[in-house]
Amino acid sequence: MEYLDFELPIKELEEQLNKCKLIGEESEVDVTKTCQEIESKLESTRKEIFKNLTAWQRVQISRHPSRPYTLDFINALTKGTFMELHGDRNVSDDKAMVGGLGKIGDQSYMFIGQQKGYNTKTRQYRNFGMANPEGYRKALRLMKMAEKFGIPVVTLVDTPGAYPGLEAEERGQGEAIARNIFEMTVLKTPIISIVIGEGASGGAIGIGVGDKVYMLENTWYTVISPESCSSILWRSWEYKEEAAEALKLTAKDMNKLKLIDGIIKEPLGGAHANREKTFKTVENTIKKAYAELKKLPIKELIEKRMDKYANMGDFKG
Repeated sequence: MEYLDFELPIKELEEQLNKCKLIGEESEVDVTKTCQEIESKLESTRKEIFKNLTAWQRVQISRHPSRPYTLDFINALTKGTFMELHGDRNVSDDKAMVGGLGKIGDQSYMFIGQQKGYNTKTRQYRNFGMANPEGYRKALRLMKMAEKFGIPVVTLVDTPGAYPGLEAEERGQGEAIARNIFEMTVLKTPIISIVIGEGASGGAIGIGVGDKVYMLENTWYTVISPESCSSILWRSWEYKEEAAEALKLTAKDMNKLKLIDGIIKEPLGGAHANREKTFKTVENTIKKAYAELKKLPIKELIEKRMDKYANMGDFKG
């Protein structure tokens, strides 16, 4: 188990608890009361820490190496029914963007999302979750397929941004993302979008336009990462914590600003602390959202989606 810097008090108490249990197992000394006291303190410490998280601490949790990624969610939600689809039918198959058909219960969905890697080898293979233009074009191809067959779309956002390399710009990165935003606005099927980790810049919004947009509790969604914001404004990454606060990037901030439709609560300690509970909560959210959206005629669905985004922000005449 890996611990973030602010979780060190939890680590120390867990180590004490393990030692206490070990003493009880290896000797005849009754340490039951001592272990119970440590457990009680551990629980209260965990609650206190996660009750008062800063914006930067939530960014750290969203990047936790044990946090479930897109394919973890898809495989858990679809229970073996997922069939991955590949390629943009133009350039190549972008491994940073995954998508395909799967079922939750008896209902089919088109799942699309950015996939990160678990170790050095897979992170390179997945390009750290940063999609190229062909990744966004693959996503659009799958969305159009879903539209054709009347299948709802579920997008899972988790990216530090679209790939910023020269070759990506040469192949039309900006156009690919802009095209997705335009096409998703008028797509003739319900779209449910969930930020499950990092939601940075156009790389996130390229698959983030939806009738219902949710964020897991310990995720972030904004135009730029705190580190990059800090380096631009302060010429240093040292002010990333201040940048995170100023960007209003947390789920709570986004919900308050009415830029998302709701927050999906995570287990105490983050999504990685209890994966099964997280998957079940996300599944219930998708089911509930689709139950609402499928009642709307397609024309009304698109009108409501367009009005939703047109009304975002404050304007002064």
